[in-house]
Amino acid sequence: MSIPRISTTRRTVLAVAASVVGATALAGCSGAANGNEAAVRSDGSVDLSKVTLVVGDQKGGSESLLRAAGELKDVPYTIQWKTFTSGPPLLEALNAGAIDVGGVGNTPPLFAAAAKSRFKVVQGATYGGTGDAIVVPKGSPITSVSQLKGKKVAVAEGSSANYNLLAQLQKAGLKYGDVQVQNLQPADAAAAFSSGHLDAWAIWEPYTSQAEHDSNAQVLTTGQGLVNGYSFQVASDDALADKATTAALKDYLSRIAKAQTWSQTHKSAWSKVWAKETGLSDSITLAANKKRDVQLVPIDQKVIDSEQTMADAFAENKLIPSQIDISSYFTGEFNNDTTGK
Repeated sequence: MSIPRISTTRRTVLAVAASVVGATALAGCSGAANGNEAAVRSDGSVDLSKVTLVVGDQKGGSESLLRAAGELKDVPYTIQWKTFTSGPPLLEALNAGAIDVGGVGNTPPLFAAAAKSRFKVVQGATYGGTGDAIVVPKGSPITSVSQLKGKKVAVAEGSSANYNLLAQLQKAGLKYGDVQVQNLQPADAAAAFSSGHLDAWAIWEPYTSQAEHDSNAQVLTTGQGLVNGYSFQVASDDALADKATTAALKDYLSRIAKAQTWSQTHKSAWSKVWAKETGLSDSITLAANKKRDVQLVPIDQKVIDSEQTMADAFAENKLIPSQIDISSYFTGEFNNDTTGK
């Protein structure tokens, strides 16, 4: 079996842009109503018991973390969870009004901004860059990134791994087009990698540790010192425009921040829950957690500047259609609520 070469991220962004146009048109027909209007009392206060917050998640993501940290106890509103394979499809759903908020890595918001989606980054943390890696099969003759020229490299385009791959190639003096990019979601990439149809795979945790454990993959390089390792919570503009939804969102983001702080000091306990939720072994999730140094970060100019540098790099390499100013997609409105205390 051979895996056909997939077109570059530019086609991916254009496809996302097309879906955004359609979604925006639908949103225009329905207005900003999200079903929580009845939660606002006549005096302007909010009855959270009447609010439903629709949250986008990834496997072993926010829901698992909140449960492990005990932050799903006594939630005064209803949380409806929707699971996605990675950040890009989650953000498409956010723009289409299918979810109110969701957790993604450092790159999906940039591609969503390039597609003119309607959202704001509302909370952040960094996990460091060690878990973001490029792995090669056991016994591979490839020992440096420069040797990836002309090779088949899998990555979920628009994901955090996409920037790590780009940055690693640039550091090695290569262009993005110098490798045969295979645009694959983690499950498909794992299957292709284990069956010997890929020369390398750019991925994030826990998939990095899973590849090491299940396929004896060798880590070619990590993003430590090269990528910012940011993880974000992103909310739709419609959710932020709704008083009741925003009230629930404020509480939800506080719980996320507390859970992230908890995970840094309870790696073993978090690993067990993470393993149960993902179906991975405890040894894999613990190995993944040991590579993650979790620190909360406020949404400030430092974060925006770091993300702008990434966006500029994508634009310079024609991976997004044009240069964008990403500052309007970030807000520090919830910084006081997300200190982790």
